[in-house]
Amino acid sequence: MIDLPTGNMIAQSAHLMGDPTRASMLAALLGGEALTAGELASQAGITPQTASGHLAKLLDGRLIAAERQGRHRYFRLGSPAVAQAMEAMMALSPVAPASPAKRHGPRDEAMRQARTCYDHMAGRLAVALTAAFERRGFLHRSEGVGVVSDEGHRFLCDFGIDLAGTDFAGIARSKRPLCRMCLDWSERRPHLAGRLGAALLTRTLALGWVVRTPNSRTLTITQAGDRGFSDLIAHPRTEQDRAAMSAGPAPGSAPRSA
Repeated sequence: MIDLPTGNMIAQSAHLMGDPTRASMLAALLGGEALTAGELASQAGITPQTASGHLAKLLDGRLIAAERQGRHRYFRLGSPAVAQAMEAMMALSPVAPASPAKRHGPRDEAMRQARTCYDHMAGRLAVALTAAFERRGFLHRSEGVGVVSDEGHRFLCDFGIDLAGTDFAGIARSKRPLCRMCLDWSERRPHLAGRLGAALLTRTLALGWVVRTPNSRTLTITQAGDRGFSDLIAHPRTEQDRAAMSAGPAPGSAPRSA
């Protein structure tokens, strides 16, 4: 890729992401799973031949990365920053003034309740958890990032996430911020991203509180998760918690696994 002035690089990335077909492919990769060219073509509703050209452009723009395993070539988002940019652009989607009640984001109710956004949780559940963590004093917002308090460190350690170690929950240290506030594009309220957001998803998956839905970004809340998340959010709920969950059913009302 040729080095370009910053303005040109922004324009190039925006152009690549702004194409409806490529935007569909990138959105399909927000679940964090690597997909084949055929799977991405199916998601975008195009032929594999057409997908090849779009994938080549995304690779050249470093918005995706590819790796070969056996006979197949798999594609994934190029970095967490790409996922962050996608979520930010989704949050900026216009709303017609004449339709203030129009809902943003996915139409699928289960996906609105809980889903993955690259390597962290999104949806009503993630928004309610973030609000509860703030209310309980585990973290506070400062210039777009979440600052974890001493009490928050103790809570997370008890929960199985050691922030003081060289890594936690299998999420290696990197240049990524520890805790970033990501505006949820369906709820329009913040949820946790960054390394802490990724660690929370990894931990709740390990506990069996949520399970991934095949071929979807949807997370299904289990019976154990219904109890566990209720304890994390805690009762009685504040107005902030109730507002975060008011758009739909409370955690656990999504289809449960056995």
